[in-house]
Amino acid sequence: MSKRVIGFCGAALLLLSGCAMDHSEVADAAIVSSREAPALNGYPAPVGPGPSDVAVTTKTSWGEPSPPPGLQGPQAVADTDGPYLLDSGDRLRIFVYGQPNLSRSYGVDHAGMITVPLIGEVKARGITTAALERTIRARLGSQYVRDPQVTVDMLQNRPFFILGEVKTAGQYPYVSGMTVETAVAIAGGYSDRASTQRFRISRRINGFVEQIEAPADYVVQPGDTVTVFERFL
Repeated sequence: MSKRVIGFCGAALLLLSGCAMDHSEVADAAIVSSREAPALNGYPAPVGPGPSDVAVTTKTSWGEPSPPPGLQGPQAVADTDGPYLLDSGDRLRIFVYGQPNLSRSYGVDHAGMITVPLIGEVKARGITTAALERTIRARLGSQYVRDPQVTVDMLQNRPFFILGEVKTAGQYPYVSGMTVETAVAIAGGYSDRASTQRFRISRRINGFVEQIEAPADYVVQPGDTVTVFERFL
């Protein structure tokens, strides 16, 4: 009788240890599957954050949180680092040393061209003032002026436009490095019904108009149309 009891207890112990092993293996498999889940419709399955997945934010000297490097949103400074590219509506001052008939102000027309005496139409759209200088110098020097000295300066940037819930909507001269907030200030500030969170920028890119849902610190470019929306409540 005692042998049967001992045998039964031993079998029970073996069964319990096997169940414990099965549960731990299942738990380990669940952890592995949650970390290595297959992609769904081209997107990886969501997983819980690991120790290195948690974004750490720092605080500025006045207590406002600032995002960590590599996790920042649209940056105004980065967008203004590039050179200014000419387009329709820009006005230029071109000076050719010793040639008063060529030295005057020029406007970039709707086709993106300027018309210079002697050499005719010169493409200005999409290039810098330095590149335009080189083009004019080369064309004048090839036939008309010996070793021409040419300087191209910006006389007036093309305007931007602002619509919607501002006090004075309309067309205004562009200011280098301006943001949506700057544009609103130029237009007299927000109206009483304006949203301070929702803005849209219409921008012509390669001949197509792009609609950009932008934050208040987004950089405005010459020729943009900024729309300030009405708040819901």
